[in-house]
Amino acid sequence: MSENVTVTRTVDARPEQIFALLSTPDRHHEFDGAGMLRGVDGPGEVSGIGDQFVMNMRNDVLGDYQMLNTVTAYEQDREIAWAPQLHPLDGYTDKLGNVTAKGHTWTWRLAPAGGGTEVTQVYDWSGVADPDFKGFFPLVTEDQMTQTIDKVADAAS
Repeated sequence: MSENVTVTRTVDARPEQIFALLSTPDRHHEFDGAGMLRGVDGPGEVSGIGDQFVMNMRNDVLGDYQMLNTVTAYEQDREIAWAPQLHPLDGYTDKLGNVTAKGHTWTWRLAPAGGGTEVTQVYDWSGVADPDFKGFFPLVTEDQMTQTIDKVADAAS
């Protein structure tokens, strides 16, 4: 069984417009196709590998919670990725037990396509080591990812 979901769409926005949006966590709520993101604590923008930001989230299992995101790829106007983990990592044992909720990544790849951009979003949980946490995946559907790309294009243009 696949341990990732990949969605590619060509949109009517330039790579630099989309990258500017993706590298500004304060704006991520504008394009959350899954409807879980509530806001961000941390820097207004990320500028390289190792930068971190905290997302305030909500879902039916945990209620309100936070995810610490560490930037794992950063190539200006081409690729950006981050690895989320619960924040604090052991702060939700009352709801999840001893699950170690980390190991998945979100990657965005951008390629010029005429006057627009081919956008590829990859949701990958192959790095999740905790089998109990792996059982939760996928948490986001291909349709939600498609909506996210469409919302990114709208917000970027």
